[in-house]
Amino acid sequence: QVQLVESGGGLVQAGGSLRLSCAASGRTFVGYPMGWFRQAPGKEREFVATVNWSKTERYADSVKGRFTISRDNARNTVYLQMNNLKPEDTAVYYCAADLRRSWQFGSVRSDDYDYWGQGTQVTVSS
Repeated sequence: QVQLVESGGGLVQAGGSLRLSCAASGRTFVGYPMGWFRQAPGKEREFVATVNWSKTERYADSVKGRFTISRDNARNTVYLQMNNLKPEDTAVYYCAADLRRSWQFGSVRSDDYDYWGQGTQVTVSS
Protein backbone atom coordinates (compact mmCIF):
# COMPACT_ATOMS: atom_id res chain seq x y z
CA GLN A 1 0.00 0.00 0.00
CA VAL A 2 1.45 3.35 -1.08
CA GLN A 3 1.78 5.92 1.67
CA LEU A 4 3.12 9.44 1.72
CA VAL A 5 3.70 11.05 5.10
CA GLU A 6 4.65 14.72 5.40
CA SER A 7 6.37 16.32 8.35
CA GLY A 8 8.18 19.52 9.24
CA GLY A 9 5.38 22.05 9.15
CA GLY A 10 4.86 24.63 11.86
CA LEU A 11 4.64 28.28 12.78
CA VAL A 12 7.43 30.61 11.67
CA GLN A 13 7.93 34.35 11.40
CA ALA A 14 8.20 36.05 8.05
CA GLY A 15 11.72 35.72 6.70
CA GLY A 16 12.24 32.41 8.46
CA SER A 17 12.80 28.92 7.09
CA LEU A 18 11.24 25.49 7.30
CA ARG A 19 12.12 22.15 5.79
CA LEU A 20 9.31 19.79 4.88
CA SER A 21 9.89 16.08 4.44
CA CYS A 22 7.78 13.47 2.67
CA ALA A 23 8.48 9.84 3.46
CA ALA A 24 7.17 7.48 0.80
CA SER A 25 6.56 3.78 1.30
CA GLY A 26 4.84 0.82 -0.27
CA ARG A 27 6.78 0.59 -3.53
CA THR A 28 9.72 2.11 -5.37
CA PHE A 29 9.46 5.78 -6.31
CA VAL A 30 12.80 6.06 -8.07
CA GLY A 31 11.62 6.56 -11.64
CA TYR A 32 8.60 8.72 -10.88
CA PRO A 33 7.98 12.44 -10.42
CA MET A 34 7.26 13.73 -6.94
CA GLY A 35 5.72 17.08 -6.16
CA TRP A 36 4.61 19.54 -3.53
CA PHE A 37 1.33 21.42 -3.67
CA ARG A 38 -0.34 23.74 -1.19
CA GLN A 39 -3.82 24.92 -0.33
CA ALA A 40 -4.63 28.07 1.58
CA PRO A 41 -8.02 28.60 3.25
CA GLY A 42 -10.68 29.46 0.69
CA LYS A 43 -8.33 28.86 -2.24
CA GLU A 44 -7.74 26.04 -4.67
CA ARG A 45 -4.81 23.68 -4.35
CA GLU A 46 -1.83 25.07 -6.24
CA PHE A 47 1.43 23.72 -7.57
CA VAL A 48 4.60 24.53 -5.63
CA ALA A 49 7.44 22.36 -6.95
CA THR A 50 8.23 19.05 -8.57
CA VAL A 51 11.30 16.88 -9.11
CA ASN A 52 11.64 13.95 -11.47
CA TRP A 53 13.85 10.87 -11.61
CA SER A 54 16.84 12.80 -12.96
CA LYS A 55 16.37 15.45 -10.27
CA THR A 56 15.13 18.04 -12.76
CA GLU A 57 13.22 20.64 -10.77
CA ARG A 58 10.30 22.91 -11.62
CA TYR A 59 8.86 25.66 -9.44
CA ALA A 60 5.89 27.95 -9.27
CA ASP A 61 6.90 31.54 -9.99
CA SER A 62 5.74 32.56 -6.53
CA VAL A 63 8.36 30.40 -4.80
CA LYS A 64 11.21 30.43 -7.32
CA GLY A 65 14.46 31.46 -5.69
CA ARG A 66 13.12 30.84 -2.18
CA PHE A 67 12.11 27.16 -2.17
CA THR A 68 14.20 24.14 -3.14
CA ILE A 69 12.85 20.67 -3.81
CA SER A 70 15.10 17.64 -3.54
CA ARG A 71 14.82 13.90 -3.30
CA ASP A 72 16.81 11.10 -1.71
CA ASN A 73 15.99 8.00 -3.70
CA ALA A 74 17.80 5.71 -1.27
CA ARG A 75 15.50 6.90 1.51
CA ASN A 76 12.37 7.28 -0.65
CA THR A 77 12.08 10.81 0.72
CA VAL A 78 11.34 14.17 -0.88
CA TYR A 79 12.17 17.47 0.76
CA LEU A 80 11.04 21.05 0.38
CA GLN A 81 13.42 23.62 1.81
CA MET A 82 11.54 26.89 2.26
CA ASN A 83 13.53 30.07 2.90
CA ASN A 84 12.51 33.70 3.24
CA LEU A 85 8.97 32.65 4.03
CA LYS A 86 6.16 35.15 3.55
CA PRO A 87 2.69 35.32 5.13
CA GLU A 88 1.21 34.42 1.75
CA ASP A 89 3.03 31.06 1.96
CA THR A 90 0.64 30.07 4.76
CA ALA A 91 -1.17 26.91 3.65
CA VAL A 92 -1.47 23.18 4.09
CA TYR A 93 1.37 21.62 2.11
CA TYR A 94 0.82 18.28 0.39
CA CYS A 95 3.31 15.81 -1.00
CA ALA A 96 2.24 13.97 -4.14
CA ALA A 97 3.52 11.12 -6.30
CA ASP A 98 2.88 10.57 -9.99
CA LEU A 99 3.16 6.80 -10.26
CA ARG A 100 1.57 6.51 -13.71
CA ARG A 101 4.27 8.26 -15.74
CA SER A 102 7.74 6.90 -15.19
CA TRP A 103 10.88 8.61 -16.50
CA GLN A 104 8.96 11.81 -17.28
CA PHE A 105 9.30 15.42 -16.22
CA GLY A 106 7.19 16.37 -13.26
CA SER A 107 3.82 17.92 -13.99
CA VAL A 108 2.43 21.16 -12.53
CA ARG A 109 -1.12 19.74 -12.69
CA SER A 110 -2.52 18.17 -9.57
CA ASP A 111 -4.61 15.80 -11.71
CA ASP A 112 -1.42 14.10 -12.89
CA TYR A 113 -0.58 12.95 -9.37
CA ASP A 114 -2.34 9.85 -8.11
CA TYR A 115 -1.07 9.54 -4.54
CA TRP A 116 -1.20 12.23 -1.89
CA GLY A 117 -0.11 12.69 1.69
CA GLN A 118 -2.34 13.98 4.46
CA GLY A 119 -0.77 17.44 4.45
CA THR A 120 1.21 19.51 6.93
CA GLN A 121 0.30 23.01 8.07
CA VAL A 122 2.70 25.87 7.47
CA THR A 123 1.83 29.18 9.08
CA VAL A 124 3.92 32.30 8.50
CA SER A 125 3.29 35.25 10.80
CA SER A 126 4.00 38.82 9.79
